[in-house]
Amino acid sequence: MNHKANNHRIGQWMVYLAWILFLGILTMAFTKYLDRQNNPNQEIAIQYDVDKIAEVILQANRQGHYLANGNINGQAVTFLLDTGATHISIPEKIAKRLKLTKGFPMKVSTANGMITVYDTRLDSVGIGAITLHDIRANINPYMKSNEILLGMSFMKHLELIQRNGQLILKFPP
Repeated sequence: MNHKANNHRIGQWMVYLAWILFLGILTMAFTKYLDRQNNPNQEIAIQYDVDKIAEVILQANRQGHYLANGNINGQAVTFLLDTGATHISIPEKIAKRLKLTKGFPMKVSTANGMITVYDTRLDSVGIGAITLHDIRANINPYMKSNEILLGMSFMKHLELIQRNGQLILKFPP
């Protein structure tokens, strides 16, 4: 009798464990699906025009924003392209991970009012086949997101073409 009870108890634990494993796998799959919905540019599409100039092609997410994986100083980051931002704006927690140096403080106007940010220079900023060097940026202690606003201090060097839910970035020769 005790042997049957132990087998039954072991069987119950195996069922619980199977359910936990199933729910864990389902959670991971759903999280990956949501990440793709938010940032459809996990892998950057690159094509070359007739002059053999690289074009980075980004897809808009469901909200119409352009998020893309890229790098700063060779380290992986996620960008949110923002033509309304004067400079690249980096959340302070990401700046610490990237080991960026805070420069002089300066006041900037944001949608939430005036704030103090810190000037910094980036050795390199890359997205797909486009890499630019010595780019000005701000470290923003008030940003809580995991995305970096890719502002005009980077994008002013590019040709931007938007059509049909795509944004094409091209570094002119």
